[in-house]
Amino acid sequence: MEERLEREVNQLHASICQALADPKRILILYELHEGPKTVTELTEALKVPQPTVSRHLKMLREQRLVTNERDGVSVRYTLADDRVIDALDTMRAVLLGGLAQQAELTEGLT
Repeated sequence: MEERLEREVNQLHASICQALADPKRILILYELHEGPKTVTELTEALKVPQPTVSRHLKMLREQRLVTNERDGVSVRYTLADDRVIDALDTMRAVLLGGLAQQAELTEGLT
């Protein structure tokens, strides 16, 4: 049973990583970290066409990274768990550290 559970967790992990593989979806998550927003508000904030935002939100919803609820005629989207932002921030720190190290190496060669 433990092996099956580990396979399922690994598959879920890979699915979440796939959902985070698009820069626009990452930007949507950061926008939602500031507070709940409608598709229109996200479209305006990100300067991205509405169909594109809706498509990305669908994937984020399917991976349970965002939730939605009706607000009159609109639908408001919210982060399902703020820890996803912590994970994104950690990844950014790792990437920035790698870039800084690469810059140091490049400087040392010149």
